[in-house]
Amino acid sequence: MSRRILVVLSEYGYWGEELVGPVEAFDKRGYQVTFMTPTGKRAQALPPSLDADYIDPPLGRSVTTRDMARRASELDASARLDNPLSLQDLVPERPYYSALNHLRELENYHRRLDSALADLVSGFDALVIVGGSGPIVDLANNERLHEVVLAFAAADKPILAECYGVAVLAFARDWEGRESILWGKHVTGHPKEYDYKDGTGFMGVEFNMGPPPYPLEYILRDATGPDGAFHGNVGKETSVLVDFPFVTARSTPDSILGGEKLVEALESGLRRYGW
Repeated sequence: MSRRILVVLSEYGYWGEELVGPVEAFDKRGYQVTFMTPTGKRAQALPPSLDADYIDPPLGRSVTTRDMARRASELDASARLDNPLSLQDLVPERPYYSALNHLRELENYHRRLDSALADLVSGFDALVIVGGSGPIVDLANNERLHEVVLAFAAADKPILAECYGVAVLAFARDWEGRESILWGKHVTGHPKEYDYKDGTGFMGVEFNMGPPPYPLEYILRDATGPDGAFHGNVGKETSVLVDFPFVTARSTPDSILGGEKLVEALESGLRRYGW
């Protein structure tokens, strides 16, 4: 039976190679890939990620080959990204404590949430959160997505997160204890040295916010706690870690290896890699 993969994309822009890497790994294995965005709007690649002449400021060189730019452009323009699932339509929103009839609304919320998560977890074998600057806006602090992450982890199903998509894992927390699901885990992600100092941009808005609003490395160092660790692997060409159920990829060139390691986790029981 073919594996089924749920791929979550930001509506504010994803990085092209960070989608191509995992999707091509899945296509080679004959997996079924389903896309989901926060509201069901079609996702788009960030223009610099489709430009082989774009110079990445921290590295001072292009990070996209002409061949990858072509592959990313073809996938971005394809009908595969049309009509994604809508996270907000599938997963309910927790009511405010100020809501009228709060207890009844909360009970109804939990009934709907349990049903929605059961359908998603039973319907897919793994979850992927694609990186880029867009996840900063609509994925990192998306409580609906946090619930999906918690459900996949509880079901012992692997989760691949890339670049700034790893922030979703840091913020996915039990509602009562508020401890990150990454506590005690080993992860990678965008280190401080690779962050932009200026020019962080998004699709659909005229807004240059300069540097990212938070250093992901600091978030991950705090989220993993004293028994886990953040591994930036600064200066090394690739950085991918597996600390099951999590597969984390640092940035653009790690997407291919990240997809391959998720396949290994599914097919060969890989539970540790890179640390």
